[in-house]
Amino acid sequence: MDFEAIKRAAKGYEADMSRFLRDLIAIPSESCEEEGVIRRTIREMEKLGFDKAEIDPEGNALGWMGTGEKIIAFDGHIDTVGVGNAANWERDPYEGYETEDVIYGRGGSDQEGGVVSAVYGAKIMKDLGLIPEGYKILVTATVQEEDCDGLCWQYIHQEDGITPEFVVSTEPTDGGIYRGHRGRMEIRVDVKGVSCHGSAPERGDNAIYKMADIVQEIRALNENDDGDETEIKGLIKMLNPKYNPEHWEDARFLGRGTCTVSQIFYTSPSRCAVADSCAVSVDRRMTAGETWESCLEEIRALPAVRKYGGDVAVSMYHYDRPAWTGLQYETECYFPTWINREDAPHVQALAEAHRALFGEERVGHPDAMHLRKRPLIDKWTFSTNCVSIQGRYGIPCVGFGPGAESQAHAPNEITWKKDLVTCAAVYAACVGVYCR
Repeated sequence: MDFEAIKRAAKGYEADMSRFLRDLIAIPSESCEEEGVIRRTIREMEKLGFDKAEIDPEGNALGWMGTGEKIIAFDGHIDTVGVGNAANWERDPYEGYETEDVIYGRGGSDQEGGVVSAVYGAKIMKDLGLIPEGYKILVTATVQEEDCDGLCWQYIHQEDGITPEFVVSTEPTDGGIYRGHRGRMEIRVDVKGVSCHGSAPERGDNAIYKMADIVQEIRALNENDDGDETEIKGLIKMLNPKYNPEHWEDARFLGRGTCTVSQIFYTSPSRCAVADSCAVSVDRRMTAGETWESCLEEIRALPAVRKYGGDVAVSMYHYDRPAWTGLQYETECYFPTWINREDAPHVQALAEAHRALFGEERVGHPDAMHLRKRPLIDKWTFSTNCVSIQGRYGIPCVGFGPGAESQAHAPNEITWKKDLVTCAAVYAACVGVYCR
């Protein structure tokens, strides 16, 4: 394989990739409102000579190169979060402002830049004859990830009937190759009370007071240690072989689980009455060895939850928001943990391609390197579509994408042009390395 030719080809497409990314940023594309960026992506695929470019019923863009039966896929979600407080932005987040080194705007790092590099990586494979015999390349620009990570791949795998040999996630990785991340779930706790006039609160049963006890114990789950004398043992216990004998080593690599109360709701007849219900949302991050059942039972076992008995219900949220196409594809809000061995073939394929092209260490623009003094092979902090691809279905995943995790969901989001080029080159090379 001519790695120098791959690097030259990727560098030669830098201006085209920058133009494509600026176009995507200029089209607002929050979850369930991605039609504009999907259609723009299809046009780019058609312009570059993809063998097939199509939109599935959920609204995902699927671009194909090659004619073999085996599939290697490159996934990037095309939706973004909103801009938040516009006053925190130094420029219009939908301008697609460009300098010599960076592209500025919502979605640059998280993660339309990854879609751009994948589209051009596939183009380079076709240009240089790098698609191995018997294989075809799939590039997906997927929808609804920010709302419900992995839902798109539930649809692609279950309804479109697509099962790749492995998938490269193009989420931002700060120049690293990522082999796993923690899972997550969205939990709801509901508490019942009895209302009465606020002038005589003893006549009622205040649901907010009950919830206050429960919230403090949820906080304890996140903050406590796991000592023998600790009644509510903290989530750190999963790093301890005593409590997680089969998965503690993976848990230490991925990091401990966490939980936090993220929302609170109540009902009351008036401001002059005792609250008759209260509910909270809990954001739960799961490490290796934790499941949705164990996380729900952990809250149900809290002393305050047991104390209030039948007045408390602990459940998992359900997602049912329609896609931009109008399709309503429902799922529970559970996003499983996943992890690979460092020596897994698909992980090493990217690592070997990176070494051949750029060396043993992470590379990037000088302004990005303070984020990249870490091992080349590592993990994400946040969650990706891999929760479904590998977490649910066992299809091997590996991550490598332009941009930085720290730019995700932040004002003044940027991505570096150098990363677009680097990732396109590694994508173009890794398939041949894997098949070799």
